[in-house]
Amino acid sequence: MTKQLLLSLLSFAAVGTVTIRAQAPAAPAAAAPAYAVTSTFSAVSQYMFRGQRLGGPSWQPSVEVAAGDFTAGLWSNLPFKDKVKDSSAPEFDLYGSYTFAVSTDLTIVPGFTFYVFPRAPTNAGYYRSTSEPSLAANYTVAGVKLTPKYYYDVVLSGPTYELTAAYALPLKDLGTELDFTGQIGTYRVTEAANNTTPGVKAWGDYWQLGVASPFQLTKESKLTVGFAYIEGRDAFIKQGSSPKGANSLAVGRGVVTISYSHAF
Repeated sequence: MTKQLLLSLLSFAAVGTVTIRAQAPAAPAAAAPAYAVTSTFSAVSQYMFRGQRLGGPSWQPSVEVAAGDFTAGLWSNLPFKDKVKDSSAPEFDLYGSYTFAVSTDLTIVPGFTFYVFPRAPTNAGYYRSTSEPSLAANYTVAGVKLTPKYYYDVVLSGPTYELTAAYALPLKDLGTELDFTGQIGTYRVTEAANNTTPGVKAWGDYWQLGVASPFQLTKESKLTVGFAYIEGRDAFIKQGSSPKGANSLAVGRGVVTISYSHAF
């Protein structure tokens, strides 16, 4: 009798426990993070900027924070070999942008970049900092993303116009894709050198073609390998009434890039 009573009580307790758990409200789902942080460590065989070779092999670490439609980050270039005289000082770029969605295929992105060159030789006419507000539009048609972009350098006093096309070709069997990019651009500045009289003008064109493949290592990290050919053309420098001279930094180079990214 005692044994039967004990079993009955245990059975009642078990049923009661199940009932209580079944009736308890479900725990709320974890809220999505309000922001995302991504750190990237890149190594490049050449540092090319708008068709100008500013250094040989370099490290390019960066960190970026995205919160909704707002993005901000810090990018850097740290040359460690084959430096270009007076042009391969460490560089640190602070940037931010905000994305306005016009439609599913069109976004407008105003942005701003602040460039810092802490070791630039000012006595040789170089600036230690400059900045560029920018305005870009992203439009996707037939799988091709087109991005016209306008920059204005407030210190060098001049615009840069750029057009980029990007297309991703899926490679499902390999678990990756081929990301193709093409870009053309032109710049015109009227204060290319610091503390010079008369002022120094600089202008030139550039283009590049590239391909890269990302490989997902974990849910949070990936490795990307890429190659691009970048070339500066019709680039000149002119001071006052002196004849224009060729910009020796404007060259054509192939650039290999290996990047590791981790999202937090």
